[in-house]
This record gives sequence, structure tokens and C-alpha cells, in this order.
Amino acid sequence: MCLAVPGRVLSTAEVDGTVMAEVDFGGVRKEVCLQYIPDVTVGEYVIVHVGFAIQRLDEASAQDTLANFERLGILAEEFGDGFELAAQQNTASEGAGR
Repeated sequence: MCLAVPGRVLSTAEVDGTVMAEVDFGGVRKEVCLQYIPDVTVGEYVIVHVGFAIQRLDEASAQDTLANFERLGILAEEFGDGFELAAQQNTASEGAGR
């Protein structure tokens, strides 16, 4: 699954001519491209999809969404170790084939 997830901008910088940001997603920090909304400032919340900030979001809506995602286990699915998840899925499919 690939969701758009809200996060808070911690810092911004230009990298090779592209505006980038470090964004906090409820404790998980990722580098995000701000090309679509380059005037975002530190402290603002953005919705991020596949590494791109695509929209601003107010803090209350962002916190509510993050809390719901956490409760549903979606954050772990989105930000968990992809190799660990793949290994788990591979083990499950091997067991089903026996």
C-alpha cells in the first residue's frame, strides 16, 4: 500500500537545485522533495506521497490522521523495514506452498 502521509517539516535545504526537507512522520524522519510546494516553511505540515510533498495541512488534521494511522498499524506498514516485510511475506508464501 502506498498512502499519502502527513508530516511536519523540520528543515529545508536546496540540494542540487531541488528544494528538499527533512520531515517528521510521528517519530520517523524522511527526506522529502518540496518541488511541488517549494515555499513551505519549517514547522508547517505537509502531505507526502512517494517522497514528494503534495499539499499543506493544518496541524490538528495532521495529528489526527497520524494518530488514526498509528492505531490502524498503517505507519508501521508504510515506514517499516521493507526487507523485513518482504522476508515475512516470502516465508508466508513458502509455507502456503507446502
